[in-house]
Amino acid sequence: MSERVLDPQVKALLEQLAEAGQPPFEHMTVPQARRAAWAFADLQGPAPDVGEVQHRFIPGPTADLPARIYRPAGDRPRPAIVYFHGSGWVILNIEICDPSMRALANDTDCIVVAVNYQKAPEHKFPVPFNDAWATTCWVAEHAEELGIDPARIAVGGDSAGGNLAAAVALKARDQGGPPLAYQLLVYPATDHDVDKPSAVQNAEGYLLQRESMRWFWGHYLDGATDEPDWRASPLRAGTLADLPPALVVTAEFDPLRDDGRLYADRLRAEGVKVTYSEYRGMIHGFYWMQGVLDRSRDLHAEIAREVRAALHSAD
Repeated sequence: MSERVLDPQVKALLEQLAEAGQPPFEHMTVPQARRAAWAFADLQGPAPDVGEVQHRFIPGPTADLPARIYRPAGDRPRPAIVYFHGSGWVILNIEICDPSMRALANDTDCIVVAVNYQKAPEHKFPVPFNDAWATTCWVAEHAEELGIDPARIAVGGDSAGGNLAAAVALKARDQGGPPLAYQLLVYPATDHDVDKPSAVQNAEGYLLQRESMRWFWGHYLDGATDEPDWRASPLRAGTLADLPPALVVTAEFDPLRDDGRLYADRLRAEGVKVTYSEYRGMIHGFYWMQGVLDRSRDLHAEIAREVRAALHSAD
């Protein structure tokens, strides 16, 4: 195996965070972690213009969920990506990830529906999953109203959002719909086991730490399930066959690297078309760092290529 080398831009960013005295998430209270998460807004760079941003409330099982619908310029029916932002199921919101959602809509020429699913510890598992499922069903049911081609709806997400997207795709398969055309899974958390080799290898020093994930999982599950549940740990599903094609992205210096790699391996082994990309030298969260990292911009470009090839081939 070739030598592990942290990207110089990532190294500089981590040094800046260290100098600022930024503690890891597991050393913060939940309110402190939520305030610290606003730093991701600046790392994304300026928010690009998009054709239209519509603010809606989507009815969920226990609350109306704030959502933003990003529409590229032009009125023709388009594919859609129902996107669940990263958060550890605890922090972050749709306002923080607004620049990236605008870029995703422009880059992929898709309508992007970003939902503010409810967060733990106030709303533990399975509430965020149920919110994600309700949002996906709502988008499919309202596709004509939203200008969406109902045959070209994808789910996507990063980190905990990738967990939700993968679990939603499994439920859609098992319930016979809504029909999903694609999965975009960016360094997804697919399993609550934090003892995998990548978690041990990248335990400390790379923004997201092994104990950070234990902290996040603890707030999300907190005894909500004693047995492995595929809705929380999609990697534990009995079969991954007959799922939509997927792009699975991981980062070399990420405790969750093996979560994504193992999920991609299983998808491929069970007959699902999958593209797997591991970004060398990168850390967890780099999708939201296009304002400061060249490789983040490379990732945005790869997502654009893969999603366009998957969802616009009929155009």
